[in-house]
Amino acid sequence: MYGGLLTPHQGVRLNGAANLADLVSVLKDTAYGPYLSTSEDVDLTARFLSARIRERLAAVYATIILSAPVSTRPLLVQLFRHFEIDNLKALLRGLATSATWEQVRDVLFPLGDLSTIPAQNVMEAGTVEAAVGRLAHTPYYGTLTQALKRYGEEKSLFPIEVALDLSYWHKLWAAANQLPGDDRAQARRILGPLVDVTNLMWAIRYRTYYHLAEEEIINYTLPFGYRVHDADIRHVAAGGDVTGIVERIYPELHDVATLMESPERGLPKLELRILRSLRSHLRSVFSGYPFHIGLPLAFALLNELEVQDLTVWIESKAAQIPPEVFTPYLLLETAMELGSP
Repeated sequence: MYGGLLTPHQGVRLNGAANLADLVSVLKDTAYGPYLSTSEDVDLTARFLSARIRERLAAVYATIILSAPVSTRPLLVQLFRHFEIDNLKALLRGLATSATWEQVRDVLFPLGDLSTIPAQNVMEAGTVEAAVGRLAHTPYYGTLTQALKRYGEEKSLFPIEVALDLSYWHKLWAAANQLPGDDRAQARRILGPLVDVTNLMWAIRYRTYYHLAEEEIINYTLPFGYRVHDADIRHVAAGGDVTGIVERIYPELHDVATLMESPERGLPKLELRILRSLRSHLRSVFSGYPFHIGLPLAFALLNELEVQDLTVWIESKAAQIPPEVFTPYLLLETAMELGSP
């Protein structure tokens, strides 16, 4: 399965695709080919291709979960759960904006048998409050009911969505720490950097884009991490220097200070660089001893990063955006390494 990941050479070919049809032609020679077999019989759209790509990602997760040791499956299922949380957010947003089930259905991730949410039943509830009542037998009910008070006061889904995200990461980190011996160490090694970049970017965004108060930033972030510690988050929340923290945690990154001179524009670039570093870290796992939970975790995350790139390609080709504009946003390799198409 690892051999099915996209290569830099295939990335160059995808970059050079003239349109969506050419993109599909390239992808049919990859692991995504079987999921695009019906593309000749439909009108090619970015939404259609994105849905097929997500089906393949869901199948990858299902294979990994079923083949993993029983003791590690709860962690893998919890990692996969962030797609269900995305679906839940989409459903709640649909209710808040009076969207129809048909409108929301097309943007949901295909969870298959791993889904715990009765999606259509939730949409038919009519209101956010009623929808929460229909989620009583799901893992999200307790979190949702606690966040409903803030929703009622503010008429904003923001506190609900933040509560769902925080609960997800708490459960994921707890599941990693509950594994025995080497599996626990390997799970922390793989998931820790993901927790770090998520939490750090939250804190910086809350401060830079939303101008939240120090207490709010602390409440809306995680008190744990791998190399990012609670003191770092509190430092960011209090208005402290961000550059020093980023350079300490990611010494391999360059020009952090330059990016942070204008954080509104620099943050997306910084996050891309951190994710490229994460991708290299995940690939390095495959060069060592293979019999531990770190390998399937790394492979799952590499597939997610690959889908992020494919989304950039799909949307760019659909909008006829030239490669020199979208290539810097790819994670597969840097624009220089990919070269011109």
